[in-house]
Amino acid sequence: MKQILMAGAALALGGGMALAQVAAPQGPPPQGVPPAPSAAPAFSPQQREEIVSILREALRSDPSILRDAIGAVQEAQRREQADAQRAALAASRDALFNDARDPIKGNPRGDVTIVEFFDPRCGYCKALHPNMQSLLQRDRNIRVVMKDLPILGPASVVASRALLAAQKQGKYEPLYDALLRLRTEPTEGVIQAEAQRAGLDWPRLRRDMDDPAIMERIQGNMALAQRLQLEGTPALVIGETLVPGAVELPELERLVAEARRRG
Repeated sequence: MKQILMAGAALALGGGMALAQVAAPQGPPPQGVPPAPSAAPAFSPQQREEIVSILREALRSDPSILRDAIGAVQEAQRREQADAQRAALAASRDALFNDARDPIKGNPRGDVTIVEFFDPRCGYCKALHPNMQSLLQRDRNIRVVMKDLPILGPASVVASRALLAAQKQGKYEPLYDALLRLRTEPTEGVIQAEAQRAGLDWPRLRRDMDDPAIMERIQGNMALAQRLQLEGTPALVIGETLVPGAVELPELERLVAEARRRG
């Protein structure tokens, strides 16, 4: 757009004269006097009208100018967001990978770690679930850190509280698998049935769900997600790469192989 303005202004002021030529004083500055900084030319109302007319005609005859300008702005914003996310990932490595309170799936000593942010009611998380299961079955050297991120309302918070309470009985993964397979709302009655089916002590689970430490962990996950500028669930961190959304198995395997190469 800046180039269009410059071209339009030049045409309006004399058919090809550059703005610098219009703004700059003619001839060398007086001896002993430093050159004054060039000032923007003061356009008359008629000149401004001509510039606007040139711009309108340029956009009318070639709309791709505006499309390209918008695309350039969007690409710059994407790069800026990606840079900010990379910096946030680097600054949050301990919180992502080394929080001893987090549930672990797969191989606890795996050479590649995946961090999975999920909401137990999220449809895309449910779509990702079988792909992650297949990945862990095919590659026994992957460690998965689970980050409960209940962003879809009170029912999601209840389900996440149940999952983190189940961790105290060593049954996080069975209840997680059950809730991610659900095609109904995880009401307390549904959670009770699934928990008992998974071998959990329901009265104990129900008491543990009210432990303030569980809500503190959920709030910590929320704060971490905000620092990483996550826009929804699921979201994966694979090595040094942030992957938003549900991912198919071949792409998961490619990302794991890339993380393994990087060491």
